[in-house]
Amino acid sequence: MSENTDKDSKTEEATDKKVRDALEKGNVPFSKELPVFGSLAALIVITAFFIVGSAIELAASLKGFLDNPGKWQLENTADVVQVFGAVNLDAAKLVLPVVLILAAAGLGSSLIQNQPRMVIDRVQPKLSRISLKSGWKRLFGVQGWIEFLKGTSKFIILACLAYVIMRAARYDVFNSMFMSPYALPGLLQGMIIWLFASVVVGIMLLVILDLLWSRFYWRRELRMTKQEVKDEHKQSDGDPIVKSRMRSLARDRARKRMIARVPEATVVIVNPTHYAIALRYVRTENQAPVVVAKGLDIIALKIRSIAEEHDIPVVEDKLLARSLYDKVEIDQLIPPEFYRAVANVILYLMSRGKPVPSSGSTK
Repeated sequence: MSENTDKDSKTEEATDKKVRDALEKGNVPFSKELPVFGSLAALIVITAFFIVGSAIELAASLKGFLDNPGKWQLENTADVVQVFGAVNLDAAKLVLPVVLILAAAGLGSSLIQNQPRMVIDRVQPKLSRISLKSGWKRLFGVQGWIEFLKGTSKFIILACLAYVIMRAARYDVFNSMFMSPYALPGLLQGMIIWLFASVVVGIMLLVILDLLWSRFYWRRELRMTKQEVKDEHKQSDGDPIVKSRMRSLARDRARKRMIARVPEATVVIVNPTHYAIALRYVRTENQAPVVVAKGLDIIALKIRSIAEEHDIPVVEDKLLARSLYDKVEIDQLIPPEFYRAVANVILYLMSRGKPVPSSGSTK
């Protein structure tokens, strides 16, 4: 009951990450009917172009052994090896094309469905594969019933086609009793090709349906619950708590670097406790004053305290401090609109006997 509930809760389509993980683990959609279809097509090619000629050559070779057995001496092991070598060479001419064509058909059927992958996990022994419970589920689950229906359909199609073909060829089979033995291979070849071709055409629809079903079933098995999708997005984007902590640490480091630059300032403009803007103006460095630090409330008090410790002038100008805080970032030159106001502050400092440095440190 819990498994059904779990499957019912998997309403979301698999994400790209889950699909990639499944493919990397060797969990791919695969139709078992396509290799069967490919093997039958390969058998048609073998029967039409290779089997008869190779069988005749093999029969002629074996006939030579029967017609002239004295040609081959079997006095020692070397003679036996020579006889078997000759027989195996003729047999290889018959078997090798069959094996190669069937192998090519099977490999092509797999490559059409999926790209080749080396997955060690798929060949490792697992107890679940020999579990009676897992086997029972495979036999009587949805996929088990689908396989049963496919097998039954193939048996019915094959039986019907065999009946139709044998009924159509019954007169040829009867007449073969009066035919030359050399004509029998051609007759059998035609019947076999006709049978295989009929089966290939008959199961073509079954193969197409199985291809579509295998991909649909694979996608359905990869479905996820809403919580799984959220967890995956959280893993890929990062945990919000961790990201918030990292941003907080980054702000702390930036704030410490900013506070460390306050002693380089020429003047600190405050409002008087809520805002603090530390400006550095050295004529040989920049064309206009640059903001080296700024802060609000506690940070503003910290900037003011450091400025007073290093004997840096602190000027109270509420409007200018707030405007600079809102419009100018750290390490930026003040905009032209503030030139006059800041120049008045610098002139005020000079009138108070506070020289503005032309180069180097403010000290």
